[in-house]
Amino acid sequence: MDERPLFLYFSVKQGIKDAGSMCAAATKAGRSGRKPQPAVPVFSLYGEGGAVAPEFIHVEDIRSRSERYRWEISEHRHHGLFQFLLLTQGAADVAFERERRRAQAPCAIAVPSGVAHAFRFTEGAEGYVLTIEETTLARAPAGLAHPAALIDAPALIDLAAAPDKAQRLAALFEQIAFEFHEGGAATGAVLQWLTSAALAIALRANEDLTRQTEGGARDVAAFHRFRALVETHLADHWPTPLYAQALGMSESRLNRTCRAAAGKSALEVVQDRLTLEARRRLIHVAGPVSSLAYELGFEDPAYFWRFFKRRTGMTPREFRRRHEGGEAA
Repeated sequence: MDERPLFLYFSVKQGIKDAGSMCAAATKAGRSGRKPQPAVPVFSLYGEGGAVAPEFIHVEDIRSRSERYRWEISEHRHHGLFQFLLLTQGAADVAFERERRRAQAPCAIAVPSGVAHAFRFTEGAEGYVLTIEETTLARAPAGLAHPAALIDAPALIDLAAAPDKAQRLAALFEQIAFEFHEGGAATGAVLQWLTSAALAIALRANEDLTRQTEGGARDVAAFHRFRALVETHLADHWPTPLYAQALGMSESRLNRTCRAAAGKSALEVVQDRLTLEARRRLIHVAGPVSSLAYELGFEDPAYFWRFFKRRTGMTPREFRRRHEGGEAA
């Protein structure tokens, strides 16, 4: 597979495509007879419907949107978008899939695509919200660990014990916001590295916290080795036992490591990465879907179609048309 840096295809897309109203998926009652749960709305940015452009990035201060909603952001999801918040002043009650936690400044909050989340900020809270189109996170910059611990599972990173990192992140977010609103020539390249640096510093802080727990250091190191193998053998479709064998551990231990680091099994990590790479290539690489399927290691394009439809709810052709204006597949 080609080695491409994070944000290689990055460009600033400040507008929201007028591509339809807000999506909402109804939750049906199961066989247990329980009442259906209210549908969790899906937004591009909170309160705004429609699809976002490929390589979309948006940054805003917490106050500008939260104050409009009386400092309470109701439960919602973002499909295909990763959000990274920096809380510099105040506090917030945070809910990930209805599991509630308390965030106190200074802290960083990572919200992966598809995760239901809600915030209740204290009045006057300060900070930033960075929203990034998911396919731009497919690769890490050369020499940096993949930010998997941030984009694979929700994370609340307490920066109180790392004031140096809190200050650096605040400075980076100020520069990101300035460049987003006032930048000129080469804005995309500048934003690329500012955002990469912010994610790298947050990742370090998150790993420092993880290492403080028993076995945390081993889990972090093993998970990074696993992610490196996934990058190398993504198109080989290795089964989980083969990854475990290559890492010198049992399959059950590998799954425990992945759940500790990312909140999901090893197979889910691999399939999420394969889906993300398929999304990225459908958007950014011209050519027939059948060729893309073979490049991703599928023996038959039909297998790829079924895999992609099961993972995204759309066929590859539907996904490409939605994001690239109907390019032939």
